[in-house]
Amino acid sequence: LLPLLWLLFVVWATDIAAYFVGRGIGGPRLAPGISPGKTWAGLAGGMLGAAVVGGAVAAASGGPAGLAVMVALVLAVVAQAGDLFESFLKRRAGLKDSGTLIPGHGGVLDRLDGLLFAAPAYALLVAVGGRVVG
Repeated sequence: LLPLLWLLFVVWATDIAAYFVGRGIGGPRLAPGISPGKTWAGLAGGMLGAAVVGGAVAAASGGPAGLAVMVALVLAVVAQAGDLFESFLKRRAGLKDSGTLIPGHGGVLDRLDGLLFAAPAYALLVAVGGRVVG
């Protein structure tokens, strides 16, 4: 259960930190043709958020915090790629949101898009290198 929770916390931290840092700092757009609101600063903020949360959860559980930070940094980039892919699909379909189930969000898929890419990447990393936490 702990490895799954760790992954969820890392992906959520990526999303939240990317949003707030990107909004606060702004700057050059990451992929303006796909998702005009995403910035390079947001990506860096998301990576930092993932590293802090991933390392803290690993340390709190007695796991290797250094390894967790490195894996979290990689997964933050992968999660952002998943977010961009979902934005690409919505743009290609001519949609702004993937649904209306969660008011104020771009749809349920917006809560899962990063996880759709990060979960298989994490599973592969665990299969190759062993557990990060737990």
